[in-house]
Amino acid sequence: MEKLDLEAMPLDDLWTLHEQISSVLSKRIIAEKRQLENRLIQLNRGKDGQASIVLELKSSKAKNKTNSERPRRKYPRVFPKYQNPAVPSETWSGRGKQPRWLVLALKAGGKIEDFKIPDAQDKISARR
Repeated sequence: MEKLDLEAMPLDDLWTLHEQISSVLSKRIIAEKRQLENRLIQLNRGKDGQASIVLELKSSKAKNKTNSERPRRKYPRVFPKYQNPAVPSETWSGRGKQPRWLVLALKAGGKIEDFKIPDAQDKISARR
């Protein structure tokens, strides 16, 4: 095979070469994929019909999984432990990432105990 001087080739010739390479490459990839799938089926034939399972798994990945998934587990309600004094509707349970209002207040020099809801401990102990 002769070595091509790609820098000196006109743009149209380069584009034609690109299209030819792309088509040959895609054909070879598809052929190798088929060959590997056939080999996998042959290897799995003796294992209680797992060849059909491989094909089923392959087809099930394309389908929507909403029917086969179990429903989400219900978690107990978590009551808020901290409250923004400026906007009382903004609360935080103490779990997960701290809300922005609390981060800003802590950076401004406040303490987390300043934002504690006084009756939050009563609700927690009453639940248990």
